[in-house]
Amino acid sequence: MDIQKIISDLVEKLTGNKDLIAKFTKDPLSLIKDLLGIDLDPSQLGDVVKGVTGQLGDITGDAAKEAGGILNKILGFFKKN
Repeated sequence: MDIQKIISDLVEKLTGNKDLIAKFTKDPLSLIKDLLGIDLDPSQLGDVVKGVTGQLGDITGDAAKEAGGILNKILGFFKKN
């Protein structure tokens, strides 16, 4: 799976769309499934969230940067199960 392509696709779809950015910040896994129709394992999800957050952080400011905290919650969820 090409993580860089996934990141590029997501950044393109999220750029300028505050509603999608808010959904990404709240629940990145669901948004990725909805937009791209793919499931990611926890490590892939972590890489994608970090990549998208880094690229969007320059564009959107704090909203995308908050997704970094979401990443830790998601990864913790997968570790518990």
